[in-house]
Amino acid sequence: MTITTVTSREFNQDVSKVKRAALNGPVFITDRGHPAHVLLAIQDYQKLTETKDSIIDLLAMPDAADVDFEPTKLNKNMYRPEDFR
Repeated sequence: MTITTVTSREFNQDVSKVKRAALNGPVFITDRGHPAHVLLAIQDYQKLTETKDSIIDLLAMPDAADVDFEPTKLNKNMYRPEDFR
């Protein structure tokens, strides 16, 4: 995957060239030297936006019973009194 950066002017002057570059990876389009837009091939965009599990499925943790977790006890006080004299 190749990342390409073009200015807004370059984009406007040769859109076809930029579209071809997007087939090889994302194209960052800058405006006054700052990234303003990203052009992606539709396949790359679909990969980014496809969801396999919902957030509810991910948070449910169906295999949580298989996780062994025993936190260690702290030997120190979590706080200490201060003397404000």
